[in-house]
Amino acid sequence: MDWKIELIYVPVTDVDRAKAFYVDKLGFNADHDHRVSESLRFVQLTPPGSACSIAFGEGMGGSLQPGQQDSIQVVIPDADAVLAELRAKGVEAEGVDEQAWGRFVTLKDPDGNRWTLQELPDYSQQS
Repeated sequence: MDWKIELIYVPVTDVDRAKAFYVDKLGFNADHDHRVSESLRFVQLTPPGSACSIAFGEGMGGSLQPGQQDSIQVVIPDADAVLAELRAKGVEAEGVDEQAWGRFVTLKDPDGNRWTLQELPDYSQQS
């Protein structure tokens, strides 16, 4: 039986600003943006090539406050290329942090939620 993570909640203060950042700056696909009721808006976005999406909106609950989500890690193919692309789009990103277990780029969304992007090491080159 497979278990697949489908959705991770990201708390934001301004839904439209967050959607623009993730879609226009990071290239996420805008899957859903539905106002279910006057008090509930649901936005779902998916990073390119990912099977897992993020969600935010209005009236969704969740105990995290905006800026507190700091545990999302995404695998990327090339840390240098991704860092250059992010900076070209005006995203303030830190990197590249070289570690034995990968090369890392970090960034924050407009609310301060932190993302870690990891280029995995080439394990075929290790003995």
